[in-house]
Amino acid sequence: MRKIILLCSAGMSTSILVTKMQEAAAAQGYDVEISAHAVSEAARVGADADIILLGPQVRFNLSTVQKQLPEKPIEVIDMRAYGTMNGEAVIAEVKKVLGDA
Repeated sequence: MRKIILLCSAGMSTSILVTKMQEAAAAQGYDVEISAHAVSEAARVGADADIILLGPQVRFNLSTVQKQLPEKPIEVIDMRAYGTMNGEAVIAEVKKVLGDA
């Protein structure tokens, strides 16, 4: 099972995207655990994640999160995929980054 952490301003705005990603992953038979958190919790919640995704609105925190979790793959969610809540596109990117495609 892959653990995916989404980070945004308060952990709220990504909740719809989490649901869409879970639906897309289930349809593909991709075993994942996905959760959303505030970017301020990155060091605490990211320690056991396979990948960390930042919402576009907090992309300016990328270098900070990379310093906190240097061994983790950290990506900024594509603005179009985020804006349209395209869970399938985000899962496709996760699979590509993790080599699960």
